[in-house]
Amino acid sequence: MIDKLRYAVKYFTGSVMAGRNFHVFPDDTFLVSYPKSGNTWARFLLASLVNPNEIVSFSNIERLLPDASSQTKRHLANTPRPRLIKSHQYLDPRYKNVIYIVRDPRDVVRSQYSFFLKCGTIEDGYDIDQFVDRFIAGDLSLYGSWAENVGSWLVAQQPGRRFLLLRYEDMIRQTAAELAKVAAFLGAPASSVHIDRCVELGSADRMRELEKVEGEAWVVTKGRRKDIPFVGAAQAGGWKASLSPENVAKIEAAWGGLMRSLGYDLVTPSLQTAPQYLDAALEPHTR
Repeated sequence: MIDKLRYAVKYFTGSVMAGRNFHVFPDDTFLVSYPKSGNTWARFLLASLVNPNEIVSFSNIERLLPDASSQTKRHLANTPRPRLIKSHQYLDPRYKNVIYIVRDPRDVVRSQYSFFLKCGTIEDGYDIDQFVDRFIAGDLSLYGSWAENVGSWLVAQQPGRRFLLLRYEDMIRQTAAELAKVAAFLGAPASSVHIDRCVELGSADRMRELEKVEGEAWVVTKGRRKDIPFVGAAQAGGWKASLSPENVAKIEAAWGGLMRSLGYDLVTPSLQTAPQYLDAALEPHTR
């Protein structure tokens, strides 16, 4: 009874985590991705883009571009509009302006494994084969499986929603060009000089150095293991050297059609002709 009363007080005072339960305004823009798909990096880029007079860091990122899963309803309510909000949620029809980042799930599972070790969610030496099985089943995340989350946004057409699809791999390869797309989407044209500055401030090297000195100032890394960095290698295709062919085949067997539709080549011979069943659905969502 006491716990319920405490929660009720927190709820009515706006002290509970926002999650999916907060008021959404028509001018809100959401930066969405499945966990460990490059969202934090993108937050640094976007926060620098729209706040040219700020030097973005882990100590101020929650003020400049808050995360709905780690900030309270009161915090979001007090964030000046128009708001940029980070989310990992599966489809929410209230989100009318969405920038969605997709990443090769073979790299996502590697990054999640490292993050779970950092957080102590799994112990050192945890069986990677079991982890991949759980990743595919979607029981490692509050946000569904990779395919459920990505697919919910790509195939649920809705009049009036503005949607920009970005691939993490393209962002790595041509960061400035992809950020220019974001600027146009936000209606915030930026000079090439400003874009280049944003790219520099959001570089993996700078973020790694910031993590070393500000790790305890950020809600995601506070109290976590220091021997495993949150900011990883910032590369595409690392799965080729770190995932066994058997685990690659599991992921491709589960989601091969969706992966190929998003431009991710399959390497398992028996699956390389998987149908690209989202071809017709992707185009409307990229504008």
